[in-house]
Amino acid sequence: MILGNVGLPVPEEMVLALAGFLAHRGDLHLPTVIAVGALAAIVGDNIGYWLGRRYGPEALERYGRYIWVSAERLEKVSAFIARYGGFAVFAARFVPGARFFAGPVAGAMGMPPRRFIVVNALGALVYVPYAVGLGYAVSYGAGHIIERFVGRAEPVIVAAIALMTLAFVVKRLFHRAPAH
Repeated sequence: MILGNVGLPVPEEMVLALAGFLAHRGDLHLPTVIAVGALAAIVGDNIGYWLGRRYGPEALERYGRYIWVSAERLEKVSAFIARYGGFAVFAARFVPGARFFAGPVAGAMGMPPRRFIVVNALGALVYVPYAVGLGYAVSYGAGHIIERFVGRAEPVIVAAIALMTLAFVVKRLFHRAPAH
């Protein structure tokens, strides 16, 4: 959660939904999942904000390709934040692709810290229970079907997903963009 909110493209919505699923099964404690998720989202976005504030838009433009941020995407998010300010930071929580770098962009654009902290916390306090609730609801409605379908293959599936994710990340980190 913290990595995704710092500005790295980590699918935190999947982490939250899985945590909600596990909370419904009784493997995790629901209030703890929500509290830890919200705290991680708030802390991660604040770290991203302060990195953006410290290193500015030049760093986002220069290093964005390493975290899958194209110049076009950066421009769209920057324009959205410039136009809507605090509401944009709040709303970005609910937009895949904008969520993970709203903090760094808000910091780089010079959004006042107090405003960022408030809208960031409000966004996390609404988004985290929503995402956890989706996983909880899926488990409630279809958990027995999923468990029967996955069954004993769960460790193999988890390992395969982890390896594919690792391979993707390693490939992206070591793939050099052609010089222009």
